[in-house]
Amino acid sequence: MSDDLRTSVSRETSHGTTPASDADAEMAELIGGILADSPIAAAAQRATSFHHRTSAPLPKPPQPRVFTVANQKGGVGKTTTTVNLAVALAIHGLNVLVIDLDPQGNASTALGAEHGSGTPSSYEMLLGDIEPSEAIQRSTASENLHVIPATIDLAGAEIELVTLEGREHKLKHVLASPEIQRRGFDYIFIDCPPSLGLLTLNAMVAATEVLIPIQCEYYALEGVGQLLNNIELVRAHLNPRLSISTILLTMYDARTKLAEQVASEVRGHFGDVVLRTVIPRSVKVSEAPGYGMSVIEYDAGSRGAMSYLDAGREIANRVHDTVRSSRG
Repeated sequence: MSDDLRTSVSRETSHGTTPASDADAEMAELIGGILADSPIAAAAQRATSFHHRTSAPLPKPPQPRVFTVANQKGGVGKTTTTVNLAVALAIHGLNVLVIDLDPQGNASTALGAEHGSGTPSSYEMLLGDIEPSEAIQRSTASENLHVIPATIDLAGAEIELVTLEGREHKLKHVLASPEIQRRGFDYIFIDCPPSLGLLTLNAMVAATEVLIPIQCEYYALEGVGQLLNNIELVRAHLNPRLSISTILLTMYDARTKLAEQVASEVRGHFGDVVLRTVIPRSVKVSEAPGYGMSVIEYDAGSRGAMSYLDAGREIANRVHDTVRSSRG
């Protein structure tokens, strides 16, 4: 064997592991990239993100915040928003109460509250037949979350309330009661029926803030004008402290130009009261109520759950920032 050939063979033999090692490294990198884009990896990443979002505590408001969640148009995510924002705040250690004023009782179902016929509920409480403490239940979603459920009996409450003196102030008196005050709720969410009747009016008189969910679909703003007019009337004649503090865009589909156009229109009309966070159109959000859960319980790593966690954090930090700047 010639010296040149011997040298060439020696070189290839002594460095023969290098090309194989490079190939293995490239293959490992390729496989790692594929796995990183897999559903399992994505779910793991979302789960890690969930724990990160829930690890940091949220600031307690300087005084209880009472939200009326209202929109007389059905199917906009009103109850879903009520339930998931309540859970998002409660799992951060805040003390939260949900009052279900919708006779369908969907919020009660999603929060694991008993609301069969004969259960002490918001109906008897509004009529003054029971004390608030008799109707309050602890939600299965969190030890920090309580519910005053709705039963089908509430469907007749509007008729019965008509004959009562001070009918618009019934819920306001309940929230001012020593029992409610003693429990020290940080947030109270009132889930209204999809109408502008006496139940919704009671909620607006009792609340200080209105949260309006608006879906990113055709006719998104249909009916909102009438809701705004009613809010102005309540503010002028019954509750001057009431304000539209929060608008949440729901059912946002980033694949469509329509969703972007609706979001832009709503932000242009309402300005800073619109949350930066939007709630995506999500199968998980739709499925969760069927299992009697919030989407945060049903699939904590889903996009819908993450979005509601972010929305809850944004709501909590908005007031914190406002209070801090006013003091600073």
